[in-house]
This record gives sequence, C-alpha cells and structure tokens, in this order.
Amino acid sequence: MNRKVLMCGNEAMSEAAVRAGCRFYFGYPITPQNEVPAYMAMRMPQVGGTFIQAESEIAAINMVFGAAAVGARAMTSSSSPGISLKQEGISYLCGCELPAVIANVVRGGPGLGNIGPSQSDYFQATRGGGHGDYRTMALAPSSVQELADFTFLAFGLAEKYRNPVLILSDGILGQMMEPVVLPDPIETNLPRKDWVLTGAKNRPPRVIKSLYLDVTVLEKQNFKLREKYRRMEREDIRFEEISMDDAEVVLVAYGSVARICRSAVRQLREAGHRVGLFRPITVWPFPYEALARFADKARFFLALEMSMGQMVEDVKLAVAGRTPVRFYGRTGGCVITVEEVVRQIEMLKEKTQ
Repeated sequence: MNRKVLMCGNEAMSEAAVRAGCRFYFGYPITPQNEVPAYMAMRMPQVGGTFIQAESEIAAINMVFGAAAVGARAMTSSSSPGISLKQEGISYLCGCELPAVIANVVRGGPGLGNIGPSQSDYFQATRGGGHGDYRTMALAPSSVQELADFTFLAFGLAEKYRNPVLILSDGILGQMMEPVVLPDPIETNLPRKDWVLTGAKNRPPRVIKSLYLDVTVLEKQNFKLREKYRRMEREDIRFEEISMDDAEVVLVAYGSVARICRSAVRQLREAGHRVGLFRPITVWPFPYEALARFADKARFFLALEMSMGQMVEDVKLAVAGRTPVRFYGRTGGCVITVEEVVRQIEMLKEKTQ
C-alpha cells in the first residue's frame, strides 16, 4: 500500500503526470504554477523524459502538439495569462484530435491581474477560449489528493477521446500542502495508437491535419467532433453530492471554493439549516441533469465562485427557471470564507421566508 507523503499541489500534480507515463513536458514560468516546471525539470531526466523551458507559452503548446502527434504522453501547464496564449494551439490540438494534458493554475485577472487564487477562467475552460467549434474536458480538483488523482486520470481520458483535457486548478490548490497517496506508476507498454506519425516505411502514410478547404468536408469533420463531445457527455460526467438528500438550500461550487462550502455545510447543519452541496467535478461536461434533479425540491440555489459570476450561468441552465438561483462571489484574488457562506445563507433564508 502506498504511503502518504506531504506535497504541495503543483508538485503532486507533476509527480502524478510522471507516473501516468508523461515523458514530455514543455512550459514557461509564471506564478503561481512555477513549481510544476521546476519539478518536471528535475523528474523528466530521471525517467528518460524530456523537459524544455520553451521561449514562450505559444511555443510550449506547439511542442506539445508535436509530441502528441508521434504518440507521446505530453503535458504543459501555466497560469491564466499563459493559458490565454495557448488557446490557438489548443484549438489545433482539438481540430487534429490529439491527446494532451494542460494544467491551469488560475490567478487573478483580467490582464496581468495578480498572483492570488481565482476561478475567473471558467468561461475559457468550459467554452473553449480559442477559435472554432471545439470542446476540452475540464476537471476541477478540490484537494491536493484530487490534483494527483485527476491528473493521472486526465492522461487516460485524453487518449480515450483523442482530445486535450484541462486540469482547472488555482493558486490555493497549487501552493497548499496536504498528505497525498500517489498513484502507482502506469505500465510502460501503453496501448498502441494506429493514428500516430511514426514514419511510413512499412505502412501506408497517415495524415494529421485540421485544414479542410472543402467546406462540406470541414462540416463533416465538425459533426464527427460533435459526436465525440456528446460521447463525453454520456460517459464521463463527474460530480459529488454532500448532504443533498433533504436539502432545501443547495450550494453549488467547484474546486477550492467547494472545500470551503463543505465546512460551511457542516456548520449550517449544526445550526439546523438543511443545506447541501453539489460539486461539479467535470466543469465541462457540466452535470446539468444531475443538478436539475434538485430544481423542484430546493427553495433556492446559491452558486459560489471566486469570480464575478461564470459557473452560475451553467447552474441557471440546469435549473431552467424552476427555482431561484442566487450568486455570491469574491474576485481579484480574494477568497470566500466559511463565515461569508453562512452569512449569505442566513440572509437569503430570511428574505425567502
């Protein structure tokens, strides 16, 4: 049985990637994710892998593209402004159906903002920040353990769908230290891929591209991609429900805010309030149907985010007007506290008496 080790989130995520078979890491320094390239610079040579500090975030994502095209498990990471620069490359990865893992340790914005934790990249992660009709699966951990587990999982999901998978972390999770049980290293013999570019000496040539000048051919490709995204929605939606059986008030939160809300639920329950927490784990695909089950049972929903309000739009889509949806957020690197959550619930319950 693996023993627990004390690690910060960025390092746990990095070690999990190594154990998942990642052998190519390309990145560029930006706070608060600098522990990732620092750790990968140490670990990649130890496992026969390759670490490159690229000249820019744009270069890094295109290096990932090249490694993915020849069948390697490849990863990059950055923080908000750097992820923005990678968006064109992410669109190309999706258009060419190449698997990759991309980690965003979100910081305050817009613009340069600051290095405080934030969740204001939700739209970018769930709507696709680049051009064209594409989707990236986005996993939102809420602990150092989940950072490790979800990163390990992300490599398998990326290859299952031949699509990039995003790890949506933040400055709290990346920097905090917690005990973590690291996953066992994956077998070295990964499944064969019949689409990779490895030279055509003994086989017919293969082509990986996203350029389709014939409009009908491009439309057909987009329909094909849409079917893949619908398969993600059928097979790999993840969420967690906490004290939801009799909840008359539903908190909806993801990532580091969800762990704060978990404490608030315990405190509110002790005070006699029937409050539950619904936590999306895949923020895309969003668990609309699972959340909608509570629309006719709850008095109201409260979406909580470290942003000006982004996930709240998905909550409203799930509830479809059947129950009021309220929002509470902090932004600019400010963190929601347990006391603020409790106060919001008490105030809202008084207003809806």
